[in-house]
Amino acid sequence: MATIRKRGTSQWEVQIRKRGYPPQSKTFKLRAAAEAWAREIEFQMDAGAFSCRKEADRTTFRDALQRYWDEVGSQKRYSKNEWGYISRWMKHPYSSRFLSNLRGADWAKYRDDRRAEGKAENTIRIELMVVSTIYNVARTEWGMESLGNPLDNIRKPSGAASRDRRLRPGEFELIRDALSQSTNRWAKPMFEFAIETALRQGMLFKLQWDWVDLPRRVINIPIELRRIGNKGVPPAVALSTSAVRILEQLPRIDNRVFPSTQNALVCVWKRCLLKLQIYDLHWHDLRHEATSRLFEKGLTLVDVAGITGHKTAAMLMRYTHLSVDHLLSRLG
Repeated sequence: MATIRKRGTSQWEVQIRKRGYPPQSKTFKLRAAAEAWAREIEFQMDAGAFSCRKEADRTTFRDALQRYWDEVGSQKRYSKNEWGYISRWMKHPYSSRFLSNLRGADWAKYRDDRRAEGKAENTIRIELMVVSTIYNVARTEWGMESLGNPLDNIRKPSGAASRDRRLRPGEFELIRDALSQSTNRWAKPMFEFAIETALRQGMLFKLQWDWVDLPRRVINIPIELRRIGNKGVPPAVALSTSAVRILEQLPRIDNRVFPSTQNALVCVWKRCLLKLQIYDLHWHDLRHEATSRLFEKGLTLVDVAGITGHKTAAMLMRYTHLSVDHLLSRLG
């Protein structure tokens, strides 16, 4: 039964008590609004469709972010990236608003604002995916069954567009020679080694001499760095004779195979391409080049996956772009 009483001179408080449901209360400026809310809540209770919104109405987005990090995000195997997105959201103006007050229009505006800033579609997609996950966890595990996910009904960014860029004839030699003349002595061998092994840039900087077994021509990757899914690397990276030759020529300054910084390599790489007037090549395209070359050597899909670390054939094919000249030579 609902009880409506006046508080002060301009507010009306509604209290609803019904057996089997937690007490509900809310304050309105108009008595008509108070009566309408009371009728709606009582109708939902009678129909057995009522869900308490109290927890969602008093939980801020910041509180949800912190709780999600404490209970879920921090327990993930690779939590560093997750914390990067969460900490950024904590600084956003939305963090002070209640979960139940953030609408789909708010998240659509955020999406459009980030696009206007020039952010990549995939970056925006991941940022919104973190938010969507928090809403789902709040609804299913934190007792906020009445809380809808406002991101379910907005258009999501499509993600990163697939690339098919490979080195064009003569580009390998041009880039190799330009990198050899740079001030960074590691740039050239890293470029060559990336094409021989298909390793990502981040993993190249993690390589340790302790993992390298030159006589067996393998690099043994520790389990904590192998990752999962299509971002992974195999337990042992097989090395071609060219890859072994690159390693044999490297000086050993410390235990890092490539003792440079990622920022230094990126700067040298960009200056090199600018000098050569190559404007459409990314470092990650070298992984596409390496994967394609492995197939062109005659390796099977399973063989190549054992080197690149791809877990699905679909993703492996996304990195494979066989040249027309190779196909013609096979056709005869």
